[in-house]
Amino acid sequence: MEQDHPLVRDVFPDLIAELTALLEDEGERELALCAWDLRLVDECSCGDDFCQSIRTADHPKGQPYGAGHRCVPLLPSKGMLILDVADGRIMYIEILDRPPMHRQGAQP
Repeated sequence: MEQDHPLVRDVFPDLIAELTALLEDEGERELALCAWDLRLVDECSCGDDFCQSIRTADHPKGQPYGAGHRCVPLLPSKGMLILDVADGRIMYIEILDRPPMHRQGAQP
């Protein structure tokens, strides 16, 4: 079913370029490699104008990620990028207080 969801790099190539560079800078080489193949599963529907967060894997609403979960805050030049990682897999990219992202190519 993953092929039903576009690659984030096809929709938001600038985001993935920045994300991989920031992860490399933080010594998170494995996550940087994984970021290249992330799928755009869903976009945040919170309605806040400062939020552009995206879900990169299925996750049951209201359920915790579990014991293998960690947050990876990154240091972009603008706004905030915070990853939810579960068992080495990027599940969610929190994108806050950043300029609007512009879509390329494929749509979710």
